[in-house]
Amino acid sequence: MKGLRNYLNKIKPNFEKGGKYARFGATFEAFESFLFVPDTVTKKGAHIRDDMDLKRTMTVVIIALLPALLFGMFNVGYQHNLAIGNAEATVMQNFWFGFLKVLPIIVVSYVVGLGIEFIFAQIRGHEVNEGFLVSGMLIPMIMPVNCPLWIVAVATAFAVIVGKEMFGGTGMNIFNPALLARAFIFFAYPTSISGNEVWVAGLKNGLQTIDGYSGATPLSDAAAAMSSGAQSIDWSMSTTPIDWFYGLIPGSIGETSTLAILIGAVILIWTGVGSWRIMVSCVAGGLAMGGLFNLIGANVLMDIPAWYHLIIGGFAFGTVFMATDPVTAAQTNRGKWIYGFLIGLLAVLTRVVNPGYPEGMMLAILFMNAMVPLIDYYVVQGNVKRRLKRAKANA
Repeated sequence: MKGLRNYLNKIKPNFEKGGKYARFGATFEAFESFLFVPDTVTKKGAHIRDDMDLKRTMTVVIIALLPALLFGMFNVGYQHNLAIGNAEATVMQNFWFGFLKVLPIIVVSYVVGLGIEFIFAQIRGHEVNEGFLVSGMLIPMIMPVNCPLWIVAVATAFAVIVGKEMFGGTGMNIFNPALLARAFIFFAYPTSISGNEVWVAGLKNGLQTIDGYSGATPLSDAAAAMSSGAQSIDWSMSTTPIDWFYGLIPGSIGETSTLAILIGAVILIWTGVGSWRIMVSCVAGGLAMGGLFNLIGANVLMDIPAWYHLIIGGFAFGTVFMATDPVTAAQTNRGKWIYGFLIGLLAVLTRVVNPGYPEGMMLAILFMNAMVPLIDYYVVQGNVKRRLKRAKANA
């Protein structure tokens, strides 16, 4: 590493102002800071001494995502072998199959996203931001395994250009870029992200499955029961809440295992990177809305136990990794409670009221992203008014 450091120091002047390759300075800085911790320090004025910079924060999030990602790779292989009746497949066989299916999606996400980031950095002449290190991993994890790679590429480009760069880059975006990518696919190519065939590798290509296998997710089963006017929900393949909690069900690559997601939540909370207030309030909002529907009980969707909503679909993943995005989430402590609670409430409300769109977490978070400035504004104004009253009382 010392030799690499010396080599970079040797060629660095060529990429600085006045150097032969100064126009590629942003690209050089990106690779250098990826390999080594930047030595940039403040020279004057007030500053905070802290070892947590953006790169370290993004690294912590990536580490927190790994349990859900690794399990997702295993589950892709498990669901495929379950569909064809290959019950003898080992853990490693399932994982390797899923790894080969998921890796191209990750590669496409990073190549397209980082490529666009580098181009904009060169055009603007500023440093390459590290924000896409997390977005590039989140995008594949919220995709169905059968989503075509070219659609993933187009959605990633849309998320980076429209969701980030149009607002000024990392730290300036209003909406979560990964969710924008999913929303883009949902509205532009709905058949690639909905239905039963997209969640299990091979089903969309006519895979020969055993009798009775459908590939339906628990939310799909619930929506189907509502549409058919059934009096109860027939959860496919005899899955149980324990299966949903562990993640042994069809679904987006990284969203199925609540257990793996909880491990990530512990990492985020322990390191202080993720807001526990948002996570707790989001769960509270989901339980409150689900409990209210249980009291009404007008149809089969309202009869779903409130806590079921926490372990099916993208609720857990959205709560831990999407709602807590430090850029698009509320910044005030009271605002975080309000923001998270309304996300959980709206997610369950969307699931139950609109059977045509059983997964409501995505739209709930994007809607609340837009409401964040308003929430923080009123929280701050409320604090100002209370302080003014105290000042007048003490005058």
